[in-house]
Amino acid sequence: MFIFSRKAQALLMAALCTSTLTFSQAMSAPIKIAMIEGLSGPFANTGEAVFRNLIWAVERVNARGGIKLVASADSAASSRPLLIERYDSKGQNEEALTALKSAIDDGAQFIMQGNSSATAAALIDAINKHNERVPGKRVLFLNYSAVDPILTNEKCSFWHFRFDAHADMRMTALMELLKEDKSLKKVYLIGQDYSFGHAVAQEARRQLGVLRPDVELVGDELHPVGRVKDFLPYAAKIKASGAQAVITGNWGNDLTLLVKAAKEVGFEGKFYTFYGNALGAPAAIGEAGIGRVVAVADWLPNVTTKPSEAFYQSFRQRFPKPADDYVHMRMQLMVESLAQAIEKAGTTDSVAVAIQLERASVTFGGQTGMMRALDHQFQQPLVVGVMDRQGAPGVKFDVEGSGYGFRVVKSIAASRAELPSTCKMQRPLE
Repeated sequence: MFIFSRKAQALLMAALCTSTLTFSQAMSAPIKIAMIEGLSGPFANTGEAVFRNLIWAVERVNARGGIKLVASADSAASSRPLLIERYDSKGQNEEALTALKSAIDDGAQFIMQGNSSATAAALIDAINKHNERVPGKRVLFLNYSAVDPILTNEKCSFWHFRFDAHADMRMTALMELLKEDKSLKKVYLIGQDYSFGHAVAQEARRQLGVLRPDVELVGDELHPVGRVKDFLPYAAKIKASGAQAVITGNWGNDLTLLVKAAKEVGFEGKFYTFYGNALGAPAAIGEAGIGRVVAVADWLPNVTTKPSEAFYQSFRQRFPKPADDYVHMRMQLMVESLAQAIEKAGTTDSVAVAIQLERASVTFGGQTGMMRALDHQFQQPLVVGVMDRQGAPGVKFDVEGSGYGFRVVKSIAASRAELPSTCKMQRPLE
């Protein structure tokens, strides 16, 4: 795995723009995007997975000519490439806020982050204050994975746009499958001890009470984020509880180590997960996960449409190493939405682009999504998959060369996945 400095990344992107864009005239200055993410520490693999997805999306926009801005009374027509620069938050909120300042000083107009809801909340607050204090250098925050529901409810912001389904939406999709399992009588909740983990546990308890009041909650605990090296004690408690299923929002190494430990202690129940479909989890649990590991996502490689298959194969051609096989459809839709919004706005002015982002509607790889202006929560279909061997019916593709993939067993239309919002949007004077 290579980690590039911001300077090296800028040089790389400049080279990519030069080699892939075929114009008769030189393009204007690039539109800078800052990815603020943990690129070192326990969740570095998740940050690198994000970067692969974002760089692929940016390359695609640039290859077709970049962002086309039409002529106006004040300027001639031009095309501008997107340039993405990496800022390592080291998985810490304080580092993320320092990175935000550096990114703005470096001329970034669009901030992208997602692998922590706590960090996203800190960035929203900082960006709200910055944009009010320095209106001439306002920025927009595009969130691809921070799914604490509060971010598009009580903490909603005109400057923040979320492109992932939030935790309550994902839990509702998982419950579509869980509620049908009449043999299930005992469930264990385990998650990470921060805002997202609390949100997942709260919604799981609520929905179980409504949809499956017959199910007994035999465990409910949170653990430190990214600091547990040995999950065997947790796994032993899960097995001893008699739980037939685990519900968890864990991600990254916290999920992989948990399922490895569960396998070691001989737990044979199901895992209902938000992120069990990659980053080592399928390989870690192996044969024991067949028919038992359930994952909810905005998209899975085994969605059975030709556009979806072509999309996935194109990503694998760009990143052929098995370890790099974690593709996010929503991140592609996010970058496409940004490109669409800037072109429709005819400018990179933050307010003008935000107004167009509120109206974004994009289709890519057979997936369609649109932004809800009420709270800046992207609305898109969701799918639920169950782990199985590659080659089984509905499992053409495995993940990360593990020999296991996810068969889609539930497809939830965007209209069914949509949930109400309590957002009271404070809009700037336009």
